[in-house]
Amino acid sequence: MLECAVHWAAPADEPGMRALLDDGERDRYDRFLRKEDKARFVTGRFLARTTLAGITGLDPGGIRFTTDCPHCGGAHGKPRLPGHDLDFSLSHSGDRVVLAVAEGAMVGVDVERENDRDIDRLAAMVLAAPERDVFAALPSEQRKRAFHRYWSRKEAILKATGHGLAAPMTAIHLSAPGDPAEVLAWDGDAAVSPVRLADLATGPGYAAAVAVLTPRPLKVTAPPSSADARTTPGT
Repeated sequence: MLECAVHWAAPADEPGMRALLDDGERDRYDRFLRKEDKARFVTGRFLARTTLAGITGLDPGGIRFTTDCPHCGGAHGKPRLPGHDLDFSLSHSGDRVVLAVAEGAMVGVDVERENDRDIDRLAAMVLAAPERDVFAALPSEQRKRAFHRYWSRKEAILKATGHGLAAPMTAIHLSAPGDPAEVLAWDGDAAVSPVRLADLATGPGYAAAVAVLTPRPLKVTAPPSSADARTTPGT
């Protein structure tokens, strides 16, 4: 069994947290215009550094991440910790910041705040044909929740593979939103197998999922408090 640890935090922006950013991250932090975007970014990097330091024994202030894309070699890939067999993934939305960590396997995590975006239009861009049939059969009041569950699952998968939005979400066919998360089929060059997938408890108004590229059964662990009882990193 492969264990994936999931950690939640609320966005915050404190001097001690910003002190851990490297030069490139500080430049990126400075480019954010909205204070909430700055807080989500710095919280994610702080959460990653302090969590990984606790696992590896490294000094969090000395941790430097690489961002090489595994597919094209560009510097836009997800952050990684060189020299260690640990993979991690970060996501944030609204007042949720989440980190997933796994050893010996690639991991992706995504959290989405539900909103009133045009989900019927977006469904054609995100859902595979069988999923659109399931989605269309749902009562209208359930569609927002269902769409964001599909979206978070697929984002988590493509973050684990490193493709991000460069690969079509419509090629991935997942189980229905109310069923345990599972990849039923995946067509195209980006497809990988096996993928272990799990929905995460977020509290109302959010959807979240974690994906791990492993043939082993997946065990997701989290701190005792739920996302509803989230705390500021370092408290």
